[in-house]
Amino acid sequence: MENKPSHNSDYIVIKAIEDGVNVIGLTRGTDTRFHHSEKLDKGEVMIAQFTEHTSAIKVRGHAKIMTSYGEVDSEKK
Repeated sequence: MENKPSHNSDYIVIKAIEDGVNVIGLTRGTDTRFHHSEKLDKGEVMIAQFTEHTSAIKVRGHAKIMTSYGEVDSEKK
């Protein structure tokens, strides 16, 4: 079995409350960069995970974000 670096692999759930919610993954390392972007419409749900490549996730638009730490609503644009 291969040993991989230990990174936080928590999942988060993002549910769009309005059309056009942007979910943006940011890279890990010395230079933080955008590496992935998704657009969600009202009612759509995305399950995302922090990985060896993803250190942060940015949510723009009105959405409910559920984590192991609790729930938070992002505000409208």
